Amino acid sequence: FTMARGKWLATPLFAVLVMVEATDLVFAVDSIPAVLGVAREQFVVFSSNAFAILGLRSLYFCLSGLADRFRFLNVGLGFVLGFVGAKMLLVEFWDPPEWLGLAVIVVILTTAVVASLAVERRDSRDAGA
Repeated sequence: FTMARGKWLATPLFAVLVMVEATDLVFAVDSIPAVLGVAREQFVVFSSNAFAILGLRSLYFCLSGLADRFRFLNVGLGFVLGFVGAKMLLVEFWDPPEWLGLAVIVVILTTAVVASLAVERRDSRDAGA
């Protein structure tokens, strides 16, 4: 904040700070369905969302530079969200163990990353030939 013509005014840095913190909250709220798809313990849900608020922004900026290399990651994340949604809808009829949910998520994400890297390698090899 700064004083100009006798009034307190917000600087552009304040607007940036508000946007960055709003992004943290969006990431934290976005992670709630994923956590509920994996665990039912309140402590796990609470602590994972606390860590999401603390660390996901820095992880996002770390991975944003690599996002172009992982062209199938959005498809993989779509499958993960579909799996978690189906699991949440079916929990009354079938409640699989936590390790199974984690294994499915890891397999989906690993497949998306490996497929992305394989296609990128093939494209760079074809461009060089």
